[in-house]
Amino acid sequence: MEKKVLLVGNHKSFMVNAIEKGLEKEGYNVVSVQPNVNDIKNLSDKPEIYLLYLGDLTMDDSEVFKYINEAIDAERFILYLIGSKEELALALAFIAKEKVQESYLRPLDVKLLAEQLDMVVDYSAVDENLKKKILIIDDDGAMLRMMRTWLSVKYRVYMASSGKIALTFLAQNPVDLVLLDYEMPVMSGPDVLKEIRNTQAIKDTSVIFLTAKDDKESVMKVVGLKPEKYLLKSMSKEKLTGAIDDFFIAKAARRR
Repeated sequence: MEKKVLLVGNHKSFMVNAIEKGLEKEGYNVVSVQPNVNDIKNLSDKPEIYLLYLGDLTMDDSEVFKYINEAIDAERFILYLIGSKEELALALAFIAKEKVQESYLRPLDVKLLAEQLDMVVDYSAVDENLKKKILIIDDDGAMLRMMRTWLSVKYRVYMASSGKIALTFLAQNPVDLVLLDYEMPVMSGPDVLKEIRNTQAIKDTSVIFLTAKDDKESVMKVVGLKPEKYLLKSMSKEKLTGAIDDFFIAKAARRR
């Protein structure tokens, strides 16, 4: 991925110009476009990173929000939002939050933004075959998409909406980590983990529960199945992804 971004925002805005100049100083090629559906559609060779600056945008710009919400599924770009709390709330009324990589409150620290973008660009340069593989198992489609958005920058991410689908996938596709929802219909998270541990080919697969349940009874129910840890769905993006990064760092250190 090249250091190139699409900046969607009002060209008359001081902040839009400041963001453009700031990113250019950090080595980015910035393609700037007005918040207009046709203008965005008609662009050729679009960057893989979109920055949507929400200043000056109102309910009248809802068509832009709707277009981006739909286009991200087809074009698979990485989306960042920049705005006040009120502006972010407006945008997220039309753009599904699980599709947003990160939201920034303004005023924006452009240098911090550039550092985040650098990480995305750097990880994109890593051979896909060398990235750690993570399977997320959850019956909540929105949760699956959000976790994929958060983790796909660094990892190869696969998704399964049920235990049965996940076990079929794992039989043919070894992964480095399974993120497993605790509560699912038909086949619960503990049932899935029990099946993994009882299947010779995948019994040593690392599993982390991703759950809303943190009571002692739930933990004790599966402690004998040796999950790596429990992560709460209520955790912030930074804490949750950081815990997964730490897991792989610790695992690599144990192998040395």
